Amino acid sequence: MIAFVKGILDSVSEDKIIVENQNIGFEILVPGSVVSELPQVGNTVKIYTYTYVREDALQLYGFLTKDSMDMFKLLITVNGIGPKAALGILTAMDTDALRLAILSDDAKTIAKAPGIGPKTASKLILELKDKCHLEDVFGGVEESFATENVSAGADAKTTLSYVDFMRNLPSSRELQTVGSYNDYLEKQVNKNKKKQSSKKSKKKK
Repeated sequence: MIAFVKGILDSVSEDKIIVENQNIGFEILVPGSVVSELPQVGNTVKIYTYTYVREDALQLYGFLTKDSMDMFKLLITVNGIGPKAALGILTAMDTDALRLAILSDDAKTIAKAPGIGPKTASKLILELKDKCHLEDVFGGVEESFATENVSAGADAKTTLSYVDFMRNLPSSRELQTVGSYNDYLEKQVNKNKKKQSSKKSKKKK
């Protein structure tokens, strides 16, 4: 098994990269989200890999972090989710957002990933909920974390209190009222921005 490939980034396309090591080019399939985080072509890169073996194919799937690779391995254990669908999920959301969606029974958000319908999303939650833990969310950060506003066109980052966020995490029943996990997260981000703006206004006075 190939645990990781470290070498020169030779080329990048929409869903795969080629990494050169010892004059051998490794073609690696990656989530679309990885492409924007890669260094420029010609620089050294380390990619954690999972080797997928079929009768008619031998493919490498790659990730920038071990956490992403471990989540990929979990996803493909779910009946009906293959490597392509798993990559689609990790393209649509990062591992922390996925864990939160699973833990809060947010099938609506997961179903937005390409190739994943409501039934498959619900099955994913059912099979993986016991394998995901809150302490793993956001890398176990306890003091604070940064998160992007998930609405289209958003570019501001807002720091939220990790403790407050976890305390206010909606239950599956509450999600039916507030909408999807993404809707909830957006509301939390906007609420925190208003608080910070209010504090700044008071300081100026």
